[in-house]
Amino acid sequence: QVQLVESGGGLVQAGGSLRLSCAASGLTFGAYGMGWFRQAPGKERDLVAAINWSGSRTIHADSVKGRFSISRDNTKNTVYLQMNSLKPEDTAVYYCAAGSGRATVITTTLDVASWGQGTQVTVSS
Repeated sequence: QVQLVESGGGLVQAGGSLRLSCAASGLTFGAYGMGWFRQAPGKERDLVAAINWSGSRTIHADSVKGRFSISRDNTKNTVYLQMNSLKPEDTAVYYCAAGSGRATVITTTLDVASWGQGTQVTVSS
């Protein structure tokens, strides 16, 4: 049974930083792409960033390029999302995602096999 446990969310002022972590178990972590999605109230769940199995390839949504960075540590079965220069529009529930193997890098929810429970990020102006 795959478990993805997020941590690191919270309340931060605009311009601040947060680092999200997602600890994975129940899967061969180093074999799968991982990603972060976010969902604001009344909106769809959108991809924020994704990383391939080795960490050699990453993608970031245009809205977060230059501010957010995804990384992974396969020795710790953990994927991270470093978020800098946060804006109020970044406020959302952030979800960790494990790929199904359908794609090398997750690009849509169709590529996701497992989800974390989500962690709230709130950015105040």
